[in-house]
Amino acid sequence: MSKHSAPVIHQAGSHIDLAEIKTRSTCGLPGKQKTEVLTEKYTHRIGALQDLLYTDARRGLLVILQGMDTAGKDGTIRHVFDHVNPAGVRVTSFGKPSSVEQSHDFLWRIYQAVPARGQIGVFNRSHYEDVLIARVHGDKLLPQYVKEEKHLWAKRYASINAFEKHLTEAGISVLKFFLHISKAEQKSRLIERQKTPDKHWKLSADDFAERKFWDDYQKAYQETLENTGTPYAPWHIIPMDHKWVGRALIAKTIMQSLEDMKLKVRPTSDPSLITRKFD
Repeated sequence: MSKHSAPVIHQAGSHIDLAEIKTRSTCGLPGKQKTEVLTEKYTHRIGALQDLLYTDARRGLLVILQGMDTAGKDGTIRHVFDHVNPAGVRVTSFGKPSSVEQSHDFLWRIYQAVPARGQIGVFNRSHYEDVLIARVHGDKLLPQYVKEEKHLWAKRYASINAFEKHLTEAGISVLKFFLHISKAEQKSRLIERQKTPDKHWKLSADDFAERKFWDDYQKAYQETLENTGTPYAPWHIIPMDHKWVGRALIAKTIMQSLEDMKLKVRPTSDPSLITRKFD
């Protein structure tokens, strides 16, 4: 058993050291085969609960996935939402801001992708890119007037916390997952892409260049987690060197969040429809 027998849930106000959180932890799960059976049960239940979420129409759910390249974000989305009606889930990926997006505040493009009540929204990368990659590569990604702003990162952390608090108060629950992998595991997955023709399309020159900034990213993630984990939207730090572990933990957390909403079937607005006879 590794140091942490359960995923770390982090809220602001305390120090966190990512190097001390084991990426290969199995979190007490009963082995790969049995865990994958459990994950299948969780994902089936998520599908049923998503139907209830839609018909209840009082609540929504935003799932945020952040992590280094190859951490497993795409695969997690495919597995966890395998049994959900596609009409009830919207997945949004946020890349480099366009010139139009850069002319607005950094949350402008994010708000447009927030799920409505009755819906599940999934962010594959998110507004956190603006305090992560924008911080590591601010010399290339930030407009000059933003670079000159005092206390830029503290202001953005505060804006993010206020944004997520607003969402929760409006009935949109926010689940945030940091998919935590080791540098060695990332290298192994990148080499696997080189060896697998079907995965060659995933390779880019950035995969080689960004490895040099690993420590910078870990520092940026650590500070981000420390400053944006809140009681209403804490960070779930998920060990992802074993993908089957991370997928199980994420699926179970999403399932439990939906269960906790106490969703109900919405009654018909016209009870006479139940007994009316068809021609």
